[in-house]
Amino acid sequence: MILVSENINVISKTMGKAFKERNVEPVADLARRLTDSGTDMLDINIGPARKDGTELMPWLVNTVQGVSPLHLSLDTTNADAMQAGLEVARKPALINSVSLQPERLERLLPMVNRYEANMIGLLWGVEGMPRDANERCMLAVDMVYKAGEAGITPDRIWIDPISTPVTVDIVQVQACLEFMSMLGEIAPEARSIVGLSNISNGVPAHLRGYFNRTSLITFMKYGLHAAICDTFDEELVKIARGQMPELVNLVHRMMDGEDPDPSKLNQKEMEYYKTYRVISGKVLYSDSWLEI
Repeated sequence: MILVSENINVISKTMGKAFKERNVEPVADLARRLTDSGTDMLDINIGPARKDGTELMPWLVNTVQGVSPLHLSLDTTNADAMQAGLEVARKPALINSVSLQPERLERLLPMVNRYEANMIGLLWGVEGMPRDANERCMLAVDMVYKAGEAGITPDRIWIDPISTPVTVDIVQVQACLEFMSMLGEIAPEARSIVGLSNISNGVPAHLRGYFNRTSLITFMKYGLHAAICDTFDEELVKIARGQMPELVNLVHRMMDGEDPDPSKLNQKEMEYYKTYRVISGKVLYSDSWLEI
């Protein structure tokens, strides 16, 4: 599995300030530490960056490339900034992301080919976010078809089903997972990627890792190709690298309908047991779900 570190992000107070001031050292230091964390790719997220995106993105790409050999994921809604970053990327990048909105397709699909990039196919349609697994399937087929018309093969498309916060709508969380179980049938050559932190958005900061890690395991059951995540979470990295098989097995057995006896689980297993019960809708979310 490919892990894409999410931390070089404009929403971070430290990074946002460094971006604005073009301060190399905080960015370079974070890129070095992320590289050492065991990640495979670094996401550079500048948001809309309407005023200075075409200057900011290449500055960031060059700053990160100066200290890390990893491939980059370029994340912005500013198509001009995206192109400016791709121009200076030394290795083929991942374009994050291409939605099904006509203006995005028109601007970004040619860049995928021109810069030999891969792309995240974000399942956001003309009418907005899909309502269920079936709509996600229709959007995925449409994405692969439109990309194919532009000469982009399915293996270069990383489908993002749009994960939503467990604190907001558990039905959407389940719909996202249901879609993932069908993706291999409707687009067998396409790859998959999820933003794990989207799922834990709204959860107290010190508890978010439980949902990120448990959600990762659920997606792994369906052959998840990549995850955008916090790779400073050592336990999450171990799970992705196959180093905690007993926890993966526990969650996958629950997904298959087994209901383990809690009295026979150790403390670590109970964390995943209780968290999966929230993700699966068997227990309502509350900040104290691990204590119940």
